[in-house]
Amino acid sequence: MKQILLVEDHAIVRLATKYLITDLLQPITVHEAGSLGEAMILVGAYPIDLILLDISIPDGEGFNMIPKIRELSPKVLILVFTSLEEQIYALHYIKAGANGFLSKNSSQNDIKKAILSMLNSGNYLSPAVQQQLLRNTLETKNGTENPLENLSQRELEVMDMLIGGFWTKEIAIHLNLTESSVSTYKARIFEKLRVTTLIEMFKKVQYYKGQHAD
Repeated sequence: MKQILLVEDHAIVRLATKYLITDLLQPITVHEAGSLGEAMILVGAYPIDLILLDISIPDGEGFNMIPKIRELSPKVLILVFTSLEEQIYALHYIKAGANGFLSKNSSQNDIKKAILSMLNSGNYLSPAVQQQLLRNTLETKNGTENPLENLSQRELEVMDMLIGGFWTKEIAIHLNLTESSVSTYKARIFEKLRVTTLIEMFKKVQYYKGQHAD
């Protein structure tokens, strides 16, 4: 019997997703966790086959959650299931070690397809992300890379919070960094994106999001 772990802090989302999974697969055991701490306990206690992992959860650690989970269960399949935008985050989370990336805005059929793909082949990328991966490969060959893909995982996290309107001190507290480290990451982001202000950074991000959308 397959065992799936839902890591999601919203009970209504867990309920709907659990119903979808049990309707799709039988027999199946679905475990639920509302935080990273709860998830780690369940991963250590049960032979989980697949984790549907929301990134924005209490005590979540962004990209660091994936290697942390794999310390307990190296072979577990991890499908990032999040409201974060595919165009910016999908390939970064795949590089961080996730086996798949799925937007919460996906249709029920796409969610079912993703879960079956993960269990049957061990990976899942939406058609949009597959196209993005192909474009990035071609752009690299042509020397026209998307600068968002050149950001490190930490730089991406800092950029995301800057776009969200957080101040340097708030970012430092949330990411457990010093304020000087945040300022250093901000400078690197500006350099890589070739911008000098937050407004320019926001416009550049929106441009590349639109350019790589379906």
